[in-house]
Amino acid sequence: MSLPVSKVVRKVVRNEKEVMKELCSLVEKLSNESINLRDSFKIGLSGGSMAKFLCNGLPSIKTAWEKWSLFFCDERLVSFADEDSTYKIYLEGLIGRTPLKEEQFVVINPDLEVVAAAEDYEKKVRAKFPSSEWPTFDLLLLGMGPDGHTASLFPGHHLLQENSTWIAAICDSPKPPPCRVTMTLPVINNARYCVFAMAGQGKADMVKRVLGDGEALPSGMVKPVGELIWILDETAASKL
Repeated sequence: MSLPVSKVVRKVVRNEKEVMKELCSLVEKLSNESINLRDSFKIGLSGGSMAKFLCNGLPSIKTAWEKWSLFFCDERLVSFADEDSTYKIYLEGLIGRTPLKEEQFVVINPDLEVVAAAEDYEKKVRAKFPSSEWPTFDLLLLGMGPDGHTASLFPGHHLLQENSTWIAAICDSPKPPPCRVTMTLPVINNARYCVFAMAGQGKADMVKRVLGDGEALPSGMVKPVGELIWILDETAASKL
């Protein structure tokens, strides 16, 4: 799918606390804009530090929570009781602390094998975007690993070339657990907004490689039709 060059915005704030504050303020703004325009807000979530920021910061925002549908940019194929489950993190961090209900989360079936789980999840996503060639998420919140991966799209992996499915299975993830389902790049790049948010010196080298040097790593291949926003603290941005 041929896509136009996205608008890229970099926001550098003082520290990790300010990253969380900036991120959650942005989610509040975009959710309200989307609800005003389309009467719904479709957001894709990620694990890692992104989950920590959101679970700590989202309970204080003002939004029409009942209009939200929450998806996962990728998910590990593990039980929802497993500590590796991204859904478990959000379930414990947001249910009861916000008005969100469990049924607003679009989740994998962890009892299926990985290819069937990806096909099943794609059906669930398609049901939320009827008659769409590609889904248009209002906001995808992405993470970046130490190797430059995002979602479960890893450097040099054949899934980076996938251009026909919305959701793909991966059973050879270089980062455990090995079996996962992930949004593909055409889905990610059809979003209205994609956001990376990160803090700490440990992110600085990879931020430089992706943003400064333009290396062809998965995180650098995120080029949505809408706007790409990087929220960094001063240490994560220190090598730019």
